[in-house]
Parts: sequence; structure tokens; C-alpha cells
Amino acid sequence: MQKMFQPIGVFDSGYGGLTILKSIVEKLPQYDYIYLGDNARNPYGSRSFDVVYQYTREAVMKLFSMGCNLVILACNTASAKALRTIQQNDLPFFDPSRRVLGVIRPSVEKVPFYTENGHVGILGTAGTVLSESYPLEIAKLYDDHLIVTQEACPMWVPLVENGEVNNPAADYFVQKNLTNLFRKDPDIDTVILGCTHYPLLIPAILKFLPNGVKILDQGPVIADSLKDYLSRHPEIDQKCSKYSTLQFLTTESVNNFEPLAGLFFGKTLKAQKIAL
Repeated sequence: MQKMFQPIGVFDSGYGGLTILKSIVEKLPQYDYIYLGDNARNPYGSRSFDVVYQYTREAVMKLFSMGCNLVILACNTASAKALRTIQQNDLPFFDPSRRVLGVIRPSVEKVPFYTENGHVGILGTAGTVLSESYPLEIAKLYDDHLIVTQEACPMWVPLVENGEVNNPAADYFVQKNLTNLFRKDPDIDTVILGCTHYPLLIPAILKFLPNGVKILDQGPVIADSLKDYLSRHPEIDQKCSKYSTLQFLTTESVNNFEPLAGLFFGKTLKAQKIAL
């Protein structure tokens, strides 16, 4: 009997999660994937906890209805504002055998492999920074052994989505935010890119990052974490079909989605518009 089509779902409020999916596919090409971008309602960064939870839950349920038993919230804002509630309040009643994972915990688990002096900087959207998710998760895992400093970068996502990563405007805002961050703590030796859009700004970031400071890019980290998770949870791995397929969904017009999505994913792609 042919195995059912049970892809791994990858959700983001817009385009940034495609940088996570790209790394995952490179690391685990044998699996099937559905990417869902809620582009019609993004950005999520400035929205309230309740709204982000509502939108994220709708997307997760949509992916569940399409056969996904495992969904990755490839969005820092959704991971910060919705993941815990979905895991604790929704999954036990909907289907305890399904899993929803985020990007914050795996990123935090890698911090000790990067920092040498324990001073860590977080660059994120206003929503992620205000949620305090990174400081709280770091404190939970490492007590007070790490010193965490955050900087909200509200202009970085619009710069990326407007195709201005190589323009003077990008340099201006990247330099401004990095200056603010290192003014708060000049001893930072590791910076976490706490938004999945930010890898596209790495060339600009490197222009203004102090020498020796390391960048924690979430894509490869999440890919490694997922591989490890599936090896430790064969009961989940067995529910994930492996035909090496990719499907892209958006709540926005595909004509708007596809060109920019191709930039994030690194190659041309075809998408389908859906409603949540």
C-alpha cells in the first residue's frame, strides 16, 4: 500500500521562513515540505500576542488539514507569541500526536557553541524583542551565566521586502541598530539574527559588525536541530513522507509572492494562493 502524503509544514508570516526552509531542504532533501506564508496579513512583528496567536493557529490548522503531522514555525514572532499556547492549549485537544516546533529554543541551545565571554546580542523585530522570549529562554537554560542585550530593528524587514538590501538605506539602518546594540554592551561577542529576514542583510551587517563578533544564522541551526529531532523521535519521523517534493502556498497574490520568494529561497518557485 502506498504511503500517505504527509509533508512537513513550514509556516511564516511572510517570506523570511523561506531562508529556514532552504537550509532544511539542503540538510534533509528526502522529505516532503509545504511552505505557507501568510503574506496577506504580514508583518506580524507589530501585532498583539492575541492576534499573532489567532493567525498562527489558523495557519497551523490549515497545514494539519493538508496532512502535516509536524509543523515548524519558521518565524520568530510566531514562535515568541504563539508557540507555547498552541503546544499547551491546542494540541492536547486537537491531536496530541502532532507536533509544532519553533525557532527560538534551537537557536538558544547553540549559543554556548558561539560565545566565548557570555555576552550575547539579539537583533529582532519589535514584537520579538518586546516578548522577551530570547532572554527568558536563555535564562531558563543557562541561569545567569549569559548576559543578553536586545535591539529592535523595525526597518530591517521592510528593507528586505522592498529589495533595498544593497542600497544606502540598508547601510544606514543596519549601522544605526548595531551602534545602538554595542553601545548598550561593547563586550558582545555573538549576535543572534532573531528574524528570518535578516540573513539577506548579512553583507550589510558585516560592514559594521566589530571584528571577531560571531553571527548566529538560524537557517543552518534549525536544519541541524530538525535532523536531530527526527532521529530522536522515530515515531514522528515515520509519519513524514519522503518523496522529495516542495509546495509553496501564500495568502497573497502569487504574482506578488513568487518574485520575492525566489530571492529568499535562492531559486525560482511556483506558488498557490489559499485562504485561511
